[in-house]
Parts: sequence; C-alpha cells; structure tokens
Amino acid sequence: MDLRYTPEQEAFRKEARAWLEANAPASPLRSFDTREGFEEHRAWEARLHEAGWAMVPWPREYGGRGADLLEWLVFEEEYYRAGAPGRVNQNGIFLLGPTIMEYGTPEQKARFLPPMASSAEVWAQGWSEPNAGSDMANIQATAVRDGDDFVINGQKTWASRGAFAHWLFGLFRTDPESSRHHGLSFVLVPLDAPGVSVRPIQKLNGKAAFAEVFFDDARVSAENLLGPGGRGWNVAMATAGFERGLMLRSPARFQSTAARLVGLYRDAVRRGDPVSPGMRERVARCWMDAEAYCLNTYQTVSRLLAGGKIGDEASLNKIFWSELDVRMHELALELLGPRAELLPEAPAAGDVGGWLEGYLFALSGPIYAGTNQIQRNIIAERILGLPRK
Repeated sequence: MDLRYTPEQEAFRKEARAWLEANAPASPLRSFDTREGFEEHRAWEARLHEAGWAMVPWPREYGGRGADLLEWLVFEEEYYRAGAPGRVNQNGIFLLGPTIMEYGTPEQKARFLPPMASSAEVWAQGWSEPNAGSDMANIQATAVRDGDDFVINGQKTWASRGAFAHWLFGLFRTDPESSRHHGLSFVLVPLDAPGVSVRPIQKLNGKAAFAEVFFDDARVSAENLLGPGGRGWNVAMATAGFERGLMLRSPARFQSTAARLVGLYRDAVRRGDPVSPGMRERVARCWMDAEAYCLNTYQTVSRLLAGGKIGDEASLNKIFWSELDVRMHELALELLGPRAELLPEAPAAGDVGGWLEGYLFALSGPIYAGTNQIQRNIIAERILGLPRK
C-alpha cells in the first residue's frame, strides 16, 4: 500500500473540492426522516448526479463517473470536509448497487442502477422480520412462483428508509419446504405494488426512519429475482459484506466526527469548563482510532484493486466503526454538559444540536448490519477457528 497520492488523484481531489465548495448547501437540509427533508435530499442527490458525483466508482453507463475505489475514498474525504448532506439513498447506492453489479443481469443493471444513482428511485432494506432479526436465517415471508410472477406474503420490519422509499430489496422464502439458510431468494419489490402496505415506525426523536411492510398476495415480476433462485442467502451475504466492510461507512464519516470532537474539547479548555481527568487522552484515542480505521480501509481497497475480496474480516470492521461512533458521541455529550440535551430544532442549540441526534443514531450502530454479538461469533468461528459451544 502506497500512501502517496498520484498527480491524477490530487487533480481529482481538487476538482471534487471545488465543486462541493461551490454547490454544497450553505445550511443543513431538513432530516430525510421527514417527507419534506426526504424530498430535499432527493433534489440534492439529483444535483450530484447531474454533475457526475452521485456514485463516482460506478461505470458511466450506470450513472457513475468511472473512478476507482481510491478515488471514491478521496471524494468521501472532500464530501465530509464540505459538510455535504447525508446520502438518503445509502441502502441503494452503497449496498444494493454493488450487489447488482455482482449478481445482476445486464437488463437488471440497465433498469435499476441509473435511477438509483440519481435517487429517482430510493431503496429500503427489507431483511428483518418480527422473528428474524439477528437470526436472519429464520425468515418466514414467502415468495411463491406463479407463472411469470412471485406471489409474496408476510411481513418485514425495521425497513430502513421504508417510510418514503420507492423500492425494497429483501430475502423471501421461495421453497416452502426449506429451512434456515436454504430456499431463500433475493427479490426486488416495488413498494407501490398492489398488496403491499407500508406502516412508518418512528425513532426516539419522533421521525419516521423505518417502516413495517406487509405483503398480502402481492405480485412481483419474476424478472426481479436477483441472483440464483433459492441461493438468496449467498447474495445477501455479499450485500452484508458491503454493509459491514467498506461502502456504507467510509472513513471520512468518522474522521469528520473525530475532528469535531477535538474541536469541542479545545473549546471547552479555552473557556475554562470543568473537564474530567483523562478526557484529553480519551479524545486523542478517538482521533487515532478514526485515523487507524482510515488506514485499514485504504489497505482493504488496495487489496480489492489487486483482485482480492472482502471476507469475514468485515465483521471486525463493523465492530470497530460502530463502537468508535458510540464512544465519540458519548465523549461529546460529556463535554457539552447540560447543552448536550438540545436537539437541532432547539433555539439555543447553535452548532451543538446535532450531537444528541448523532448519539441516538450511533446507539443503533452495534445493532444494524448484524448485531455486534453476532459479529463476535463470526470472528470467533471463522477467523480465529474457535469451536462452537
């Protein structure tokens, strides 16, 4: 791994920085967990797409820029440096998009990737069910083949972006005699199809980030099967690898948080606020861990560019970044004292209101993408070779 940037990468960074400085919204958009904010973020995504920045590592014919993964990391660094909005279609562009690249037919790539890149179509993730959360192999929702269609029945819950999304990607049991990991298929479902009902689920802050989705004899074209029928578990594990190991959480996200945390600490010291013993070292450790995660990601990307793949070590990544995110936000709230209780909408919040909302979201990090307890099992069994209990 060569940590020096090439002249071409430096020119790419300069171009990205100039465009983002000229075009990133001057003030934060409303939360994309509200209908108004959702549409504001879609408009921003369309602007990114028009300028060729929506998904830089995708091929141009699918709405990308044809850049490599190293340039994507450079772009992410500039994106967070500019304070640009969160990506409302992250389930699509960071998770499903790479999965379609790997498993999709030419027709599926042409149909789904361009409107995904522009966020003309926003995607929800439909894996969890009331009795299949961390134990995703216990999925009960069915998709039974009937001619050219699948007839879908059952329920999905905690569907991220589900309240306002247009499509859902999910695992469904296509072999009714199967159990556990077998007989599952990965199906793409339009959320406006007859027989599909969406019920929003509110977060702690009252915003609808998730949804329950109910299927009552909903018909979906069999052309929406992604990958081999009955082998959906393998397709989903590829998606989970992208989610845990690389695309969903770029290092720049945590480097940006760490930099803001350092700024909070410096401000507190400058004002003479009481600071608990060891706070300086704890803040410094968070900053170093964010940098370490960045270097590890560059190493992963270098391996991928050399023909390697993301393996079970994705579970290590997921534990590291999710627990780092919680730690950084906990330190920020400790530094803020009583001001930590202010949400962004509070008149006195100023520039600190985002920390509480960020903390509430960070608490979900050790849960989504497979709970950290499950990730530790994977590490123990598949990386360390320890026996199962």
